[in-house]
Amino acid sequence: MSDFVEDFRNTIVQIATPYSTGTGFYLRDRGLVVTNHHVVEGNRTVVIEGARFKKQLAKVIYIDAKYDLAFLEPPKCVEELPIIRLGTAKTIRERDAVTAIGHPFGLKFSLKSGIVSNTAELMNGIPYLHIDAALNPGNSGGPLVDADWEIVGINTFVIRNGDNTGFSLPVRYLETTLDQFQAMHSDNASRCTACMNILTEASVENKLCVHCGHKAELPSFVDDYLPSGTAKTIESLISAIGHDVQLSRSGPNAWEIKQGSATIVLTYHDKTGLLSADALLCELPKKDIKPLYEYLLRENYTNEALTLSVHEQDIVLSLLIFDRYLNEETGQVMLKALFEKADYYDNILVEQFGATWKLE
Repeated sequence: MSDFVEDFRNTIVQIATPYSTGTGFYLRDRGLVVTNHHVVEGNRTVVIEGARFKKQLAKVIYIDAKYDLAFLEPPKCVEELPIIRLGTAKTIRERDAVTAIGHPFGLKFSLKSGIVSNTAELMNGIPYLHIDAALNPGNSGGPLVDADWEIVGINTFVIRNGDNTGFSLPVRYLETTLDQFQAMHSDNASRCTACMNILTEASVENKLCVHCGHKAELPSFVDDYLPSGTAKTIESLISAIGHDVQLSRSGPNAWEIKQGSATIVLTYHDKTGLLSADALLCELPKKDIKPLYEYLLRENYTNEALTLSVHEQDIVLSLLIFDRYLNEETGQVMLKALFEKADYYDNILVEQFGATWKLE
């Protein structure tokens, strides 16, 4: 079993856009990443990251609103990733044991076990697998596997406030769609939600399906994301201090950046107008923490705007700015100070006070 877990750990893909986060999985024999359409909707390019490949940009090459499927170009890796199998020959029955696998952006790889409650929960004309595995919205696009660790479904959505109520698209719909898409030999395709044909640029005229005249949606029709308001200011600041804005995006009004050995998470809270920037430095030592606490207090006394704190085992360096005080000049000074201090403090805390590096 441990070998199967590692195979999936290494093929599960974290996905982030300016609008959402979710999960995907890499099919090596097909040469693409599978996820949900609603995870990548409105984006031609998304941020992906995995256990064995670094954060990078990937192009959306197929969208399918009917079956809530999307395909991404494969990750650029320095090593070959494992092969995971589609269980298209399986007959799924009620009470079969299943495991939902996910890796929502910013969270660790997770396995959620449960059973199939209904093999044909009909919604929008599609017989979904109804499962009782505890899912969250970030699991969208991840695989559902059976006892043989074969993929039998794609986790599509969860009923909010429901009692462990999730739904998974049966894998036969994925296999059929993969065959249809790859037969088109295109990296810019979609399914027409009216006539159900697979469309490419050759079968779209004036943004209409040539088969039925219905409005067509291709990945290439999506305009690049353009932030506005405070989000625009924040992204200008990120760029000004030397970081890639596109790679930094990790969800709605959220950005994640590596600075040396520290990870900085920026979150803009629209309702309160507050920008929080938290640098996750390292973890508390197992013993003799008094000198470390004394050091944190001394540094907080001398620091301006920045605050060192402890959350559970994590040592965090934080900066809070209200949007009405945020502009490119002052924001650049404060964020640059946070980034530089983050890379400085984690080394001090580990080397002089016995803190431990935070595991990725």
